[in-house]
Amino acid sequence: MHATLANPADAPQPLGPYSQVARVPLADGHALLHVSGQIAEGDGIAEQSRGVFETLTALLAAYGATLDDIINIRTYLTDMDDLPGYAAVRRSYLTGTPPTSTTVQVARLFRPQARIEVEVVAVTP
Repeated sequence: MHATLANPADAPQPLGPYSQVARVPLADGHALLHVSGQIAEGDGIAEQSRGVFETLTALLAAYGATLDDIINIRTYLTDMDDLPGYAAVRRSYLTGTPPTSTTVQVARLFRPQARIEVEVVAVTP
């Protein structure tokens, strides 16, 4: 198997020198998309969460996928008290069967103002 690492040109670009998406082809013609952790600017958890999901939407679209194609989601929060605000935004974007998921509290993220980081694995349709 050969993985392709990329920053899709028509999606928001990363805040640092890393690849946002690893595309791993599958034998049946589909591909697994491993999307690196995404953060967004904003004052509160709801604004940052919406920014993250908008970026994820654009990154997946570059490969013909949607949020409905997510099979796993990992969320890192700096304060577990933000979970209800994040969960409300997440439910507004992920309206189908929920993917497998893990939510973890971390002491901090690489950007001091970031309260949330989300990474996903999706399958192209």
